[in-house]
Amino acid sequence: MSDNLTKRHQPDRSKINMSEDYEVKYWTNALGVSKEKLQKAIDKVGNSAAAVRKELGVDEPVQT
Repeated sequence: MSDNLTKRHQPDRSKINMSEDYEVKYWTNALGVSKEKLQKAIDKVGNSAAAVRKELGVDEPVQT
């Protein structure tokens, strides 16, 4: 199911959706990687944000 921008709810940040341009922009910026590198990581480990962070060697953000 794709994200509906007309509904006001918190996006699921535990998964990475490469079909949505705004999510690709968010994740490439958040992880400091190119779209191609992000896609390769997802192809290897799946779309779990935690698994992709681990694959890329990027630490989880600290909650304050």
